[in-house]
Amino acid sequence: MTEGKQYEAVIGLEVHAQLATKSKLFCSDATNFGAAPNTQISPITMGHPGSLPKTNKKAVEFAIKMGLACNSTIVKENYFARKNYFYPDLPKGYQISQHTTPICAGGNIQIKVGDQKRYVQLNRIHLEEDAGKSIHDIDPTHTLIDLNRAGTPLIEIVTEPDIFSAEEAFAYVTEIRKLVQWLGICDGNMEEGSLRCDANVSVRLKGEKKLGTRVEVKNLNSIRNVKKSIAYEIARMIEVLESGGTITQQTRSFDASNDTTFPLRDKEEANDYRYFPDPDLAPFVLSDTYINEIKLGLPILPDALEEKLMTQYQLSRYDATQICESLNTVQYFEATAKHTSNYKSVANWMLGPIKSYLNEVGLDYSNLGLQPNILADLIRIIDAGQFNFSVGASKILPQIADGKKTDILAVATELNLLQVNDADTLEKWVDAAIASMPDKVIEYQKGKKGLIGLFIGAVKKISQGQADPNKASELLIQKLNK
Repeated sequence: MTEGKQYEAVIGLEVHAQLATKSKLFCSDATNFGAAPNTQISPITMGHPGSLPKTNKKAVEFAIKMGLACNSTIVKENYFARKNYFYPDLPKGYQISQHTTPICAGGNIQIKVGDQKRYVQLNRIHLEEDAGKSIHDIDPTHTLIDLNRAGTPLIEIVTEPDIFSAEEAFAYVTEIRKLVQWLGICDGNMEEGSLRCDANVSVRLKGEKKLGTRVEVKNLNSIRNVKKSIAYEIARMIEVLESGGTITQQTRSFDASNDTTFPLRDKEEANDYRYFPDPDLAPFVLSDTYINEIKLGLPILPDALEEKLMTQYQLSRYDATQICESLNTVQYFEATAKHTSNYKSVANWMLGPIKSYLNEVGLDYSNLGLQPNILADLIRIIDAGQFNFSVGASKILPQIADGKKTDILAVATELNLLQVNDADTLEKWVDAAIASMPDKVIEYQKGKKGLIGLFIGAVKKISQGQADPNKASELLIQKLNK
């Protein structure tokens, strides 16, 4: 296969985000993940005759939050429509959606690929209810249906065909996930299905204006799979074209076991879903006052917060960007910064040892036991030279990370980790180290200055790790150079 440099890809993404409401979009059924199958349903979820849905106000608020954060136009006059199609896990035989009348129109999301930043244009953000779940891998001869998810509120975030590589798609979904988590409207857990992505991929000759034949890759459940599936599809479609073939308009799925896509069904023309306004749901009108109240309640967004961290706390762009990966991380940083002015050390601890610890135990900053003031104490004690960063990270942090121990000096004393700065004691240890290696002293004095590390190691061993390495090093050099 040739590289296909004369082609370009054009991609549009549809991301479904499950809203973090306690109840469903049109009834009070719970939305808890992992409940026993078909225990979170009711006549309204099932669409029984005579049951009347009622719109969840919190879901509307969450959709507006996302629209405001994406610079969308908030549509004030809204209604829900029935999208009619048959599917086993769609109990009513239709889905209630705003597909043709979205609550948020237009907008954009900033992405960064390498050193390049640009905005991906959105077509719309709309509210709709989720379907249930078909389960194919429990019974060998039957498909099982769990309707717990049916009726769960979603927003669907739809881009224009304004993404041009698998890398851009990866960056876009990463930003969407970060943003919904930041706003507190979705947990962003793709493995549990809280965030799902469909990719519409086409290729065309560079310079062409008309889009190529589109292939849709459905239900991508990780950001990495979004990237892999799109990269595979682009390469597959270019190979078909360069071999003289024709792209078939299809719906495809991604096989994560071998990083390929496979066809589910051909899709020759658009389905006729026969949309019409839902007669059981009253239209709703949003006032300027209501929209402005939601706007005032938005948290400061990541890009603005990065600038604040760089200006107020003198952090590097890299540190600020990493800390702004989640709102919990920023809140922990700023809480710690109230107790210390060594902001760089706070960032180093958070992005280094503490991050590693959280990854190891499967927690995040929202449930970290180590309180911000205790981290500030740890930084102060290290700055005072009572032990070094390495000892703090490897020996002290495991003892205090769960929050049960808060007296760092007591922990260090118990573990015999406090460094000795007393000049007389340090000199005894240094003299002992020098006396133990007379031949190495001669080699050092003849020019093998790299042996200083050997002497420092000897001091460390003699002192059982209690010697201040910097002061011990200074004293060693002073004595060895006589």
